[in-house]
Amino acid sequence: MRIECVQEKIKEAIVLAERIVGKHMTLPVLSCFFLEASKNNTLTIKATNLDLGIEIVIPAKTEEAGSATVPGSTLASFVGGLNEFDKNIKLDLDQGNLKIRTSRGSGVIKTLPHEDFPSIPRVSSGTTFMINGVEFVKGLKSVWYSSSVSSVKPELSSVFVYCEDGYVVFVATDSFRLAEKKIKTKKDKDFGQILIPHKNIPEIMRVLENIDDDVEVNLDKNQISFIYKGIFLISRVIDGSFPDYKQIIPKSYITEATVLRQDLINALKLSNIFSDKFNQVNVKINPSSNKCEIRTKNNDVGENITSLEAVVTGDALEINFNYKYIIDSFQSIDSDSVTLCFGGLNKPMVINPVSDQTFRYLVMPMNR
Repeated sequence: MRIECVQEKIKEAIVLAERIVGKHMTLPVLSCFFLEASKNNTLTIKATNLDLGIEIVIPAKTEEAGSATVPGSTLASFVGGLNEFDKNIKLDLDQGNLKIRTSRGSGVIKTLPHEDFPSIPRVSSGTTFMINGVEFVKGLKSVWYSSSVSSVKPELSSVFVYCEDGYVVFVATDSFRLAEKKIKTKKDKDFGQILIPHKNIPEIMRVLENIDDDVEVNLDKNQISFIYKGIFLISRVIDGSFPDYKQIIPKSYITEATVLRQDLINALKLSNIFSDKFNQVNVKINPSSNKCEIRTKNNDVGENITSLEAVVTGDALEINFNYKYIIDSFQSIDSDSVTLCFGGLNKPMVINPVSDQTFRYLVMPMNR
């Protein structure tokens, strides 16, 4: 293998692929990049951890085709440290070593047998559709923090994606809280249901977040892939059934309180200082005074009451929640005001942004 390519192009590709490189002690080849120089003047950079795989094709001037498997962290550190004035970079495989040369210096990295690198699968059959990369990431980012980090129930340790009435709907829950985000699509899509593993989502978001264009998505029972201009990303999907979450969303509410988003965030941050080991916060809604009170008490620290101006309808109510579950939702809410909707004691609270009908967030009460 002997090629020359633009340093900026290879650096961008390695930055995208680096975090997909596995840290597998028993299979060292998974901690490597697979580099493949082809006769048609391209360099393909591959990485996989067996759960996620990525291939990035960049232009290159090929003098001799070939393949090499190079430790990912070593190559990433070396290329990342190159001077920006080194416009081009030359890669030359010689007797099991990858020689890297620029106009200002050179380096040698030991390689592993490229035959040991696993093949990255393709979705050969199933459903294909197009979706805007930025919009898809927006849907994932709005809900993924609500999925379970435990893999005991794989369907809860995932983001559920499906189509409904011209929207692509993203849902995640860990059984204590639930987030739902709807993304409007230009054309109706019908790809069934997808369960994307929680641990794969940060890298999917990182690869797609700057693609404000349609991305080709291919889906089958076991895998989902994304293709866009030389980038191929594939992830395992979970073969299971997401719970019928709509059954737990209250059909009607006995109390609703609309408050300013930033006021509620500030009150919750204050409550954190005085919360107990269960992160318990007491929410008291008073219709007669149009107030929403946030209360916390810790016998070892003290107590705090913050009173918020609110527009209240319905009955007086007092109920406890985990404050962390409430405050998490605001990373997905841009609206200046939110409405807190209560179905009654022992029923979940639903948070609705006032100016955004595409997002809702549900928090289960605490029994303590």
